[in-house]
Amino acid sequence: MLKTNEDKLVELSMQCKPGPPRIRPGWKVDHEGKPFILPSIGGITLNIQVGDSAFGLAGDHIEPGVSCSANSEKPFDFPNNSLQLLSCIGNEAIIVSGDAKGEKGVVTGHHGGSEHVIVDFPKKILKQLTYDDKIMIRTRGQGLKLIDYPDIKLYNLDPDLLKKMKIKQKKEKKLKGLIEVPVTTVVPAQCMGSGLGSAHVAAGDYDIMTSDPDTVKEYKLDKLKFGDFVALLDHDNSYGRSFLKGAISIGVVVHSDCLLAGHGPGVSTLMTCSKPLIKPMLDANANIADILKIGTKR
Repeated sequence: MLKTNEDKLVELSMQCKPGPPRIRPGWKVDHEGKPFILPSIGGITLNIQVGDSAFGLAGDHIEPGVSCSANSEKPFDFPNNSLQLLSCIGNEAIIVSGDAKGEKGVVTGHHGGSEHVIVDFPKKILKQLTYDDKIMIRTRGQGLKLIDYPDIKLYNLDPDLLKKMKIKQKKEKKLKGLIEVPVTTVVPAQCMGSGLGSAHVAAGDYDIMTSDPDTVKEYKLDKLKFGDFVALLDHDNSYGRSFLKGAISIGVVVHSDCLLAGHGPGVSTLMTCSKPLIKPMLDANANIADILKIGTKR
């Protein structure tokens, strides 16, 4: 079992509520020059969950489940910035008002730009929610460390989710210090786009660009699902998002494919290393829905 500093983590309750959809008026133009008007970021998305395909939707930057904000009018200010930094994937969320009071959900990611924390609830619960309902998130995970692997940094990861990720420690002498992490997909460095260069990864995400059909086909990027764990090759997320040969980062898909240039399915970072000490192992079931029995796997 991986040794962590879980007993030292600070747990804080953060209050938020569903954030209405954010759609700019007028046409947007995709990477091929075609104009479109489609559903986009935010809202209570009634028919899309983790475990569903992140491709083929009549939408752009779609966030599954409930997109939450502590201040939808000032998304980059307090207290929403605190909500973004402290909420971690796998955190428990509880509805504390309205018709669905007492129902529980799970944080599945956060999306930069919209500054939303994304929460999965059963579909029947989504239909009961309003934009005035309050949700409490039990935030914990920032500051989590792997005691025996100091070069591997963790972000945005609830310790209970870490325990369920089926990570293997290599015991062989020549492989000591390396861990194997199940992922559905390995993503080449050249595919990472919007969000690259951000100063830190404790909030937001960055996108897997899908504008090149041959690369999408070669790496099977169009098979990605919401909640998939993915490996980002030659990307170091230790102190921001940057290209570094030999580095590797592990993240989870948080929003859908996109039509805009430089965009695609969004990934929130869970772990990263500037050295090749994380070995991705392909597993079709490496998805938060499968691991936590939420979304399409409820």
